[in-house]
Amino acid sequence: MDTRNIKYFIAVYEHLHFTKAAEELNISQPTLSQQIRILEAEFGTPLFDRIGKKVVATEAGHLLRQYGEKMLQAERDAKSAVKELLSGDRGTVRLAVLPSDLDFQLVPLFVQFKSKYPNIQLQVFSTIYVQDEVLNHNVDMGIGMKGPADKKLVQIPLGSEPYHLFVNSASELAARKEITLEELVQHTIVMYPKGYLGRDLVDKVFQDEGLELHTAMETSSATSLLQLVSAGVGATIQPKELLSQFPIRPDIISIPITGPRPVRHLELIYGADRFIGSSQRQLMNWLMDFFNNRFLNP
Repeated sequence: MDTRNIKYFIAVYEHLHFTKAAEELNISQPTLSQQIRILEAEFGTPLFDRIGKKVVATEAGHLLRQYGEKMLQAERDAKSAVKELLSGDRGTVRLAVLPSDLDFQLVPLFVQFKSKYPNIQLQVFSTIYVQDEVLNHNVDMGIGMKGPADKKLVQIPLGSEPYHLFVNSASELAARKEITLEELVQHTIVMYPKGYLGRDLVDKVFQDEGLELHTAMETSSATSLLQLVSAGVGATIQPKELLSQFPIRPDIISIPITGPRPVRHLELIYGADRFIGSSQRQLMNWLMDFFNNRFLNP
């Protein structure tokens, strides 16, 4: 069994269609079928059930997918380690971050990083499913909300950040120095839809206080939420430092929430079984310094 056949198997597993998998791999369908039969003969059990034109993974297929991904990742890690040994500060780093942090916080950092390490290719992916992207080996590391301890991950705390109320400078609330959750339920609020990390975090704090947050409008983008605030549609509850790097909306004012309030805890994560090369390590150090400075010097 070699990793080439594992790649063939995973392509079929993901598509559950031999012709589509063959097209992705740029090989013929008969060649792909033959390689899968070789794997099945080696394991002594079918990896897929073929019911007419329908392909379904067997229990053995599910197991092989789990361990096969680890084999492919180990191969990638080995190649990365040798490549970096020979090339120095080179390589590719794949990073997953929350959309609002990418849009409003991290771009200046990435510009500085690229200036100092021009030979490192940085690929940044915006997603609310940071942990899943890391666990599925789609990225090398991620920055997201703190999750439960997971032995498959290395989880490095980056700090905590309270949520504030963002209001239009012409709003009746603009002169307030602080505001409570009880008062917020009386005002027009625009937020992310339910199911988004930031929305669920805010909702839980309200629920813990026996309150319910009602929204006038919902959108999945922090940029669009701020546009709604700027247009006077409503106020929004967002992380305190959302506009610290890009104060592009002087018409928006941030008001602290007093008493029980939403707080997000951020962490940097990567796979516990991953090889972390020099390029990844350089970016990790920059990210940890950035967040440490931000939270220690608000």
